[in-house]
Formats: sequence, structure tokens, C-alpha cells
Amino acid sequence: HVQLVESGGGLVQPGGSLKLSCAASGLTGGYARLGWFRQAPGKEREGVASLWTGGGDTVYADSVLGRFTLSQDSDNNTVSLQMNSLKPEDTVMYYCAARTHGGAWGGPLGEKSYVHWGQGTQVTVS
Repeated sequence: HVQLVESGGGLVQPGGSLKLSCAASGLTGGYARLGWFRQAPGKEREGVASLWTGGGDTVYADSVLGRFTLSQDSDNNTVSLQMNSLKPEDTVMYYCAARTHGGAWGGPLGEKSYVHWGQGTQVTVS
């Protein structure tokens, strides 16, 4: 049973920074793709960044490129999203997601590529 636990959301002023973390458990069978998505009320879920825990292939949405950095811990099952230069439009719920093997593929930032989801953490930039 895959479980994703997010932490690190909160309130920050424009231009400030936050770090989100996602601890994944129950990932069996080797490497996985872990990522972060965000969703505003009434809008589709948007892929923010994702990486392959086997190394390399880190992908960012254009809207966050240069401001957000995704990294993984040495245990390979925790990923952190360092968010700098935050803007009011970054105010949404952020969700951690995981893809293990097989299934639909909508690209590294495609929602349908991911089967496992966390509960979400709110980021407010104001």
C-alpha cells in the first residue's frame, strides 16, 4: 500500500520561500517517479515538477522553472520541493504524486501518469 505524506505548506509573503516535502512509503519493486502537482479551485491539476528516483530526468513546468527545485533524499523515497521567489499566483493546494510501473502515461507532468496521491498541503503567498 503506497502512502504519500506531505509537509511544509504554509503562509509566506511574496518573494519568500517555502520547502515542501513528500515522504513515500510502500513503494515496492525498485524505482518510482515522484512529483508535485498543484490545483486551484475549479481548475485542472497542474504538474509542477517530477523526477525519477533512479536518478536524472527532473522535469519542471515552465511556470516554475528557475524558481522551484526538486530534489530527493538519499533514501530515494523522500522528495522535497524548494520554492523560491514565490508569487501570489502560486497560492494553491500542492499534491505529491507517485508512479511505480505501468499504467497510463501522460508525460512526466501529466496527471494521468500518476496513480498514488497525497492529501495535499496548502501554500498561501500573501
